[in-house]
Amino acid sequence: MFAILGAAGKAGYATATALRAAGKPVRAILRDPSKAERLAALGCEIAIADLHDTGALLRAFEGAAAVQVICPTAPRAQNAAGEMHHSIKSVGLALEVVKPEAVLAISDYGAEIEEGTGITLLFHALESRLRRLHSRLILLRSAEHMENWARVIGPAAETGALPSLHHPVGKIFPTVSARDVGGIAADLLMESTSDHISPRIVHAEGPNRYTSSDVAQALATLLHRDVAAYELPRNEWHATLLRAGTSESAAYLVTELYDAHNAGRIDAEPGVGEIRRGRIELEDALRPLVR
Repeated sequence: MFAILGAAGKAGYATATALRAAGKPVRAILRDPSKAERLAALGCEIAIADLHDTGALLRAFEGAAAVQVICPTAPRAQNAAGEMHHSIKSVGLALEVVKPEAVLAISDYGAEIEEGTGITLLFHALESRLRRLHSRLILLRSAEHMENWARVIGPAAETGALPSLHHPVGKIFPTVSARDVGGIAADLLMESTSDHISPRIVHAEGPNRYTSSDVAQALATLLHRDVAAYELPRNEWHATLLRAGTSESAAYLVTELYDAHNAGRIDAEPGVGEIRRGRIELEDALRPLVR
């Protein structure tokens, strides 16, 4: 049995879909029962558990040979870092008790860095906690998700201007579709039954690296209008994030992360692990978001 935490999310759903297509038994672990229908239609067993409820997580993980975990960010939480640390503690404790043969954690590029990376520093905390387990551990570090541009597609469609926190807009950065992350995770989970390397570090990114200007060009094609990327001034980041509904604490974490990005600190860890590339190109990842 493969237990997938956060199975209703883009990456988790892709993992569950790929495992079921290979004929593997899957337990989809969800917080929201209303999202269970399409996973049940795949043939998944359904478990309901909040990330902060260690008892529910214990029941959801019980009997699983391998567990995929993810620690979602909390962009509207008053204490975004505190929310994630609470989740990490609950998940880690439940896994420590259940002792599955293998654990795969969806982590982040730059998770090896110990300070100054904002949100990514919380994935460092996740990795550190999971390294204490006796299960075989796979750390799947994901590049920035292409789907993250969804939040600015509306303004780009209306104005033809695409704001970017990546500076300059011609800077190439690693990125990947969340669907590819889920597919790569499924492959690694199926390999975990015969793989004895622990921890195994794998970096996931798309078939190519892109720039913010490339994102603008892809949107121009999909929106049938001119779109140009521009550098959102650094002194406007915080206020812009707050207007978009991000909490004060989460805005600080995002700002620190993109400072690290723009300083060239966020990438695959040199000389460590491997890079697995997905197949979904930028335009294909953005197309359903435009529709």
